[in-house]
Amino acid sequence: MSGQTDLQNPKPGRWQPAVTSDPLLGKHGTLGQPISRIDGPLKVQGKARFAAEVPYENLCYAALAYSTIPRGRLTRLETAEAEKAPGVVLVMTYRNAPRMKAPSLMMSSPTAAGASDLPVLQNDEIHWNGQPIAVVLGETQEEADYAASLIEADYDLLPAVTSFAEAKKTPRQLDTLLGEPPILEIGDAEGALRQAPVQVDHIYRTPRHNHNAIELHAATVAWTGNELRVHDASQLLDLTTGQLADIFGIDPGKVHVTSPFVGGGFGGKCLWDHQILACAAAKLAKRPVRIMLSREGVFRIVGGRTVTEQRVALGANADGSLEALIHTGVVAMTRHNSCPEQFTFPARHLYAAKTFRLAQEVADMDMLANTFMRAPGESVGTFALECALDELAEKLGLDPIELRRRIEPRQDPTSGKPFSSRHLIAAYENGAKEFGWHRRNGTPGQQRDGEWLIGMGCATATYPYYRFPGGAVRIRLTIDGRATVSTAVHDMGMGTATAQAQHIAVRLGIPLEHVTFEHGDSRLPRGVIAGGSTQTASIGGAIIAATEVLTEELIKLAGNDSPLAGLTLGDVEIGNGGIVHKDDASRFESYESILRRSGRHDIVCEAQAPQPSEVATFSMHSYGAQFCEVKVSEITGETRVSRFLGSFDAGQILNAKTATSQFKGGIIMGLGMALTEETNFDERSGRVINASLAEYHVPVQMDVPDIRILYTNSPDPQAPMGARGIGEIGITGVAAAVANAVYNATGKRIRDLPITLDKLM
Repeated sequence: MSGQTDLQNPKPGRWQPAVTSDPLLGKHGTLGQPISRIDGPLKVQGKARFAAEVPYENLCYAALAYSTIPRGRLTRLETAEAEKAPGVVLVMTYRNAPRMKAPSLMMSSPTAAGASDLPVLQNDEIHWNGQPIAVVLGETQEEADYAASLIEADYDLLPAVTSFAEAKKTPRQLDTLLGEPPILEIGDAEGALRQAPVQVDHIYRTPRHNHNAIELHAATVAWTGNELRVHDASQLLDLTTGQLADIFGIDPGKVHVTSPFVGGGFGGKCLWDHQILACAAAKLAKRPVRIMLSREGVFRIVGGRTVTEQRVALGANADGSLEALIHTGVVAMTRHNSCPEQFTFPARHLYAAKTFRLAQEVADMDMLANTFMRAPGESVGTFALECALDELAEKLGLDPIELRRRIEPRQDPTSGKPFSSRHLIAAYENGAKEFGWHRRNGTPGQQRDGEWLIGMGCATATYPYYRFPGGAVRIRLTIDGRATVSTAVHDMGMGTATAQAQHIAVRLGIPLEHVTFEHGDSRLPRGVIAGGSTQTASIGGAIIAATEVLTEELIKLAGNDSPLAGLTLGDVEIGNGGIVHKDDASRFESYESILRRSGRHDIVCEAQAPQPSEVATFSMHSYGAQFCEVKVSEITGETRVSRFLGSFDAGQILNAKTATSQFKGGIIMGLGMALTEETNFDERSGRVINASLAEYHVPVQMDVPDIRILYTNSPDPQAPMGARGIGEIGITGVAAAVANAVYNATGKRIRDLPITLDKLM
């Protein structure tokens, strides 16, 4: 059987801590303090330039025309009226577009950053409803938009699969599920389920979701000879640089991409057709080009979360111990992308069971390529798994938290690896006390306030720890004790620059105001993508490596006349503005003294983070306990979330203010997943029909209740700085907590998101 292991059943119990190795964790300073974002003043004063705000002389503006069929060929593409329209600089179609190489799939090559591997405007083929068929450049945005509306097209339709029900009749199995086996079996889970005294076995469904970051997808691009300059809204600078070089057949050194400010990413600010088309049109027109998608345009060419259908089956004994844990299902995908929405991942690591069957397949459809969207896999996977656990707790007559306590594993339940750090039960205990969980009535429909039925629900949040290899950092330390740390990473509003500046200040032992953190430029030392909650630990690992190189170089510079003479890296530590012997505080010399005596104004060092090894040895995840209170109108079925609390175990918190904001942002996105968000996909035509914020409903201020955030702040001894990423975990478990609260209020189980009025009437 695929993924078969000889793992013995792990017994429930508490995690035993490993040894903390990073000396930083014993220091204080600004690490963890609620420092306001250092980019805040620039943003509130309007001085932060985003991708669509970079000025250029002779700039022209781009607009796109989109296909209206799911699959076929263009038989007529009429552009004459558009070309004659006022202010039109260029109309580009597959007939006159520069020849370009098709982009590589995400993670399929060292330069891969594309959402799909389809050619971009190179032929008459149509692969999804909304595919760009023409680019219009105008002297103004309004002129370009108007001219694009004049383009006419006819098509020769080809058979298309636009029905999920039809597609899943012939699913296919993936060779790999983001590096993991797509099928993981331990024992005979189906047989154990049939024999289990208590059983839960249900289907859970989640719809499509679309990216709607407040900053529209945009780029400003210009060519100078054979060199390409791109101002982008990106969360993968280096991959975009390499991909654009590959597409246009030029040396990567001739592509310069900057993205200092991004107004929200969540997985959607990657390389899509619009940047490629803008670069191609600028090359053809020999003028700088700005492209900013309309909100509808984002729906047409930027992918989102795909639809899922999941089966969760649990077989339990009377005491709650699990004989079987089954989580299987199917997602929609295209053959031209690689984002399978790995919803089975949480079930691999959360709970102890004697047998497992975890498997998922994909059903191919003719549609826009789906992509990563905040906690892909885990956000929807926890909905199904955590709702099923709530249903099992009810059947067993157990409190849902008590059930989770009884199935808490001593080690990773499917890999057998020890946990690097796991305080999930502590997160539940802390959250339950603060939330007032003891006031919950386990019998549904027993609490009310007039027409409003009141209920409470909880669910586990989880997201894996990753650290990407290849990230590098350059440190420049000046004689006045100031440090500039540079790396090509991203700050999409989550506070990366602020948190890492705090990290650097503590690690070097200098004031925070003496730290400059340079990022968002592909000419800086190679960074990592901002995705998968990897960036924080990846940057941290590179900073640690660079500070070690810096320390060694400073010891060399210090020479024989220094208190540091004869010492090695292993003998010293840095802090308080200098270097000191670990066991003899009198052997200290400041950075200023070392540089002044050596006749240097500054010192510059660069290093790349070593290959991450911790995940090979340990099972590493962040965890949380989500608590929700809802009020449901008995008359209309309206659901209001009245209170929410998230209690998280995410390692060392680097900045209390930005971390709390990240957790809250994820929870708010989870409320949208639970109650309002759904991409309406017309299966007759393969077209998204609610392509606007007027019809695609994200939570607004009145939808969001008071949200409390707790965290254990327990450093993970295996992670750089003790920190695990927090960008994605906030959304996980939220939809299940809401659904479980709705059941507690009404007695109605909703297993099909979003939870809308009609499902509760």
